[in-house]
Amino acid sequence: MLDQLESAFNYHQQALGLRQSRHEVLAANIANADTPNYKARDIDFANELKKAVDGGVSQQGSQGGLTLARTSGQHLAGAGPAWQGAGNAALLYRIPSQPSLDGNTVEMDRERTQFADNAVRYQAALTIMNRRIQGLKNAMQPE
Repeated sequence: MLDQLESAFNYHQQALGLRQSRHEVLAANIANADTPNYKARDIDFANELKKAVDGGVSQQGSQGGLTLARTSGQHLAGAGPAWQGAGNAALLYRIPSQPSLDGNTVEMDRERTQFADNAVRYQAALTIMNRRIQGLKNAMQPE
């Protein structure tokens, strides 16, 4: 039962985590718009989401993820979640339409557009996930 719930929400969980990471990358681009030689970065969302969903659950049915290093044999073993944000996502460099003379490749119009688009898609993913949870809660309640 719990495996089915986990698999039902895995896609949305991975998508939300990736959207949040992309938001951080886009915010960093905007923050460094005036930094000389700063190269704008982004995440290939579709490709990274496919990798995250495919690799999120291992063949044994347990969550994949990072294992924590232990400095003593008496420490508890632990594992991080399968998605750790942009640290695991492949950051790509943006090819500018019109590079600036100082080597900065951030184009504010493009960054603002991507930032707003990502925010709207994040909110939509949250709404979808909330409605799925509400639907499951309603199905579990007696009449």
